[in-house]
Amino acid sequence: MSGHGSPIPMVSHPVRGLSGVAEVPGDKSISHRSLILGALAVGETRITGLLEGEDVLDTAGAMRAFGAEVVDHGGGAWSVHGVGVGGFAEPEAVIDCGNSGTGVRLIMGAMATSPITVTFTGDASLNSRPMARVTDPLALFGARSVGRRGGRLPMTIVGAADPVPVRYEVPVPSAQVKSAVLLAGLNAPGRTVVIEREATRDHTERMLAGFGAEISVEETAEGRVITLTGRPELRPQAIVVPRDPSSAAFPVCAALIVPGSDVLVPGIGLNPTRAGLFDTLCDMGADLSFENRRDEGGEPVADLRARYSPDMRGIEVPPERAASMIDEYPVLSVVAANARGVTMMRGVGELRVKESDRIDAMATGLRANGVTVDAGEDWWSVEGLGAGGVPGGATCASHLDHRIAMSFMVMGLGAQAPVAIDDGAPIATSFPVFEPLMAGLGARIERRGA
Repeated sequence: MSGHGSPIPMVSHPVRGLSGVAEVPGDKSISHRSLILGALAVGETRITGLLEGEDVLDTAGAMRAFGAEVVDHGGGAWSVHGVGVGGFAEPEAVIDCGNSGTGVRLIMGAMATSPITVTFTGDASLNSRPMARVTDPLALFGARSVGRRGGRLPMTIVGAADPVPVRYEVPVPSAQVKSAVLLAGLNAPGRTVVIEREATRDHTERMLAGFGAEISVEETAEGRVITLTGRPELRPQAIVVPRDPSSAAFPVCAALIVPGSDVLVPGIGLNPTRAGLFDTLCDMGADLSFENRRDEGGEPVADLRARYSPDMRGIEVPPERAASMIDEYPVLSVVAANARGVTMMRGVGELRVKESDRIDAMATGLRANGVTVDAGEDWWSVEGLGAGGVPGGATCASHLDHRIAMSFMVMGLGAQAPVAIDDGAPIATSFPVFEPLMAGLGARIERRGA
């Protein structure tokens, strides 16, 4: 059952010839950070193209609870009147972050070095996810946390009254952990240093610099060293949110596996720390082209065209690419099922602690639909059946996970028989216009019982 309402069973039917323009929503990662940094700036930050999915709306609500004035002007245009670094007020109620791991972890970081006490909760999926990976480094600043067994929500964090700067090496590639530490470092004196051995999405570093923070990034023998000088006065910004490459993955991958398809997805963010899926699809032989390359708001952007690609082949995905496409492995596995040969994905243990155990969720659903899958703790492989070779016909569990739900809906479009899911309600957390957008391209995705 969805954390935001009753389950919505859905079924995806085989179709031919997806075509048109897919205007996917704004980038979720940048939307979260725009609201949080806007709340920490002094003055009015104006945002256009904000993703208005439930995850981001929950973050907007949290910023209001901390004292920022957050206004929805309609059409994806928002403004945030910030309270300044160290200016967060103590919320009067529990902060409910819904389904969003990114939202809760970044917000924890942003408040951890202010002398306030905050209790966080979420839906059933979020409350099952481990938080120690964030609360452990936040404790180094002086913050204290008390949660359920295993470091899970609901959790109360007591912010540090006298924070100290931290030098922290991220133990596993995680943009959420890195960003939480950097946001905490904003209100700590001196310099906070984060070291990551594998580069992860760098939106936080880019945006901190844009808001006027003193931040540097250096490539060294020990890894990528990010140094932030604490207690800046952040300047408000005008932010244009590029379209989300993680959301674009679904119409793009659908076009690749549905005969006769030609789909254009305009204005997609192509930050190199996020574009691993598109590199991988090209390696598999997908017919992708990048048109009108440009730079918007410090982020590389292009219009992406995807055409039906019946001759794709399985590959070994470079493990070092995992951080740049971790959210896209579920839908990549659907493409892999329609390629020839085995696609091997290694170094992906992070998938087991997302909104669901995504390796297990996808492996179970793929097998139910006639695809051979093998898996270990941090790897999995899919044996492709070739273009149009997936039998389909099964109902899959979405496990309260928006990306699992959408991946199986994509699979049904190119399978031999319809594919169903038990609950499509979580899709609204990141891609609230998924159904009408896909229908506009020619997809046939229906709500059962509607």
